[in-house]
Amino acid sequence: MPEEADCDYVIVGSGAGGGTLAARLAEGGKRVVVLEAGGDALVAPDPGLSADYEVPAFHSLASENAEMSWNFFVRHYADEAQQRRDPKYILDKGGVLYPRAGTLGGCTAHNAMILMRPQDADWDGIAALTNDQSWAAASMQKYFRRLEECRYRPLWRSTHKVGLDATGHGWDGWLPTEHPTPTAVLQDKALLRTVLESALAYGGRPKHIAKILDIPAWLVASLKLGMKLSLPGLIVAIVDFLVDSGLVSKLREVAVNIQSRLDDQLDPNDLRWPGDTGGLCYTPLTTRQHTRFGTRDRLLEVQARFPDRLRIEMHALATRVFFDDTDRACGVEYLKGERLYKAHAQPSYEQGERREIRASQEVILAGGAFNTPQLLMLSGIGRRDTLEPYGISVRRELNGVGQNLQDRYEISVVSRTAKPWAVLDGALFNTSDPLYREWARTKDSIYAVNGAALALTKASRPGRASADLFCMALLARFRGYWPGYSKEIATLHNYLSWAVLKAHTANRSGFVELKSADPRDPPAINFHYFDESSEDADDDLAAVIDGMRTVRRLTANLRRSGILAEEELPGEHLQSNEQLARFVRDNAWGHHASCSCAIGPVEENGVVDGEFRVHGIRGLRVVDASVFPRIPGFFIVCAIYMIAEKAADVILADTSR
Repeated sequence: MPEEADCDYVIVGSGAGGGTLAARLAEGGKRVVVLEAGGDALVAPDPGLSADYEVPAFHSLASENAEMSWNFFVRHYADEAQQRRDPKYILDKGGVLYPRAGTLGGCTAHNAMILMRPQDADWDGIAALTNDQSWAAASMQKYFRRLEECRYRPLWRSTHKVGLDATGHGWDGWLPTEHPTPTAVLQDKALLRTVLESALAYGGRPKHIAKILDIPAWLVASLKLGMKLSLPGLIVAIVDFLVDSGLVSKLREVAVNIQSRLDDQLDPNDLRWPGDTGGLCYTPLTTRQHTRFGTRDRLLEVQARFPDRLRIEMHALATRVFFDDTDRACGVEYLKGERLYKAHAQPSYEQGERREIRASQEVILAGGAFNTPQLLMLSGIGRRDTLEPYGISVRRELNGVGQNLQDRYEISVVSRTAKPWAVLDGALFNTSDPLYREWARTKDSIYAVNGAALALTKASRPGRASADLFCMALLARFRGYWPGYSKEIATLHNYLSWAVLKAHTANRSGFVELKSADPRDPPAINFHYFDESSEDADDDLAAVIDGMRTVRRLTANLRRSGILAEEELPGEHLQSNEQLARFVRDNAWGHHASCSCAIGPVEENGVVDGEFRVHGIRGLRVVDASVFPRIPGFFIVCAIYMIAEKAADVILADTSR
């Protein structure tokens, strides 16, 4: 190693991309320095911060915890009149809140912890684009198996040790996955009816629904008969019997039958799951003993094993990549100091201490879809007309930097319940309430889950090769992101929100651009929703409306039976396609930003090649959500974990040549 180098690799960012890659390179014998602009959530001065990080039900609080939140305010439209129709729009900020995390672990420190593998077509598309079969789905699945430690399929976990495994799960990876069903959920009659009736209304088979709740399939079949014959008394009687007799709780204390645990119909990460074309599912969470687990925990575990290989430099805001005389990236300049980035919820007015870190091999950017293109542009890599106005010399003109920004479209159908959920009785969403104490003591508490009661996938129109809608029922009033949204979730316990996510959106017109040459200033971000997209917006809009109509059908019985009192959003007075389209345009949001430094050829505005190398720049790679050409899957974090594992293979193979 050259004398002046501090490490083999310097990685900017500790989230799903950077943290995963850094840990794997260190395990592979490389010396790695990770630059993280934030600190460690679990050693911060705020005692509530550790709970916000650790407790699954507190994830919305984590996203607004001032110790670690980065608050971007993004535009959905260039048209100001249209933008102002969004009730979440903050005029003096010029945008809608887009929570990010400035902390060790990046957004794995505040996300909803849902892990769902991408659809095969996502990987096969990249394989076709790059003409590289290592990107094909059949090859990429090994990275899912490498990273996952599945804890919720016990029989398959045992049989895989003797070579019997049809699931495609990973059993020995670093990322634990669990599927909790707290006992308290099965003692809330209204919630139990909500799950059962919604699942049956969607067409779920009794044996599959029984598996979700670990109750006898014949009882679920009786419920279905009661719904079919419009006998609400029978439905109430069956649920009362389940709860009052203690049968639900007793069933959880005995061994689950083999048929149930071998069932592949509800696990979205089972290779045999039929939900790629539509169906019910549960949502596996990245938790260990029902406590959040992310790249923060992965990095610290690897650092404890290899302290001489992995160095984590926190409170280090990267300002630019620098280059040697041969134009090779050889290090990163950064500012040392707390809360230096102005997107921080409580930004510092200090300037920070300017420092450098040098790498003998490569610089790897993993700051995410907003910060990676910003850092490239600050380093002179991007479009000439966006760099020169700020006095930045162009080192490499790549027109795709910051372009092609994509996201999901999301909307909620929000209903007020007749009574607060019993399962949330006493919930204060802090460390002083009885539900937190139960979680801390036994982990068998509603706080062990992320708030999702039921989920389903659906194709928005006939003829689609795969499902493009993901809908989940949340025990909260959730209508998107705005300052203070987490307090509403924590304090209002009489709501059911069906969140509708539109995957594989057509819109590729979003951008990230500099506002100034100051690395502490957040960039300008505009997603150019719907009609402002260069692509056909009609299919996306129609798909979201189809998702809303689907979940409305699921809640219809609940309104008739008195569990739901009123639909507040969009409101029952909005029924026509035109009315719902206006509501979606005015209220939609997203939280899976990606694709702003896409894989692809330069002439098609690609920024990196199929091995993550920035075009025309030696020694520089990007490994994060920004590299996808099209937004993958339903929840993007799994895809990011997988590409980071692939990147580790690519980089380690390069060094062995």
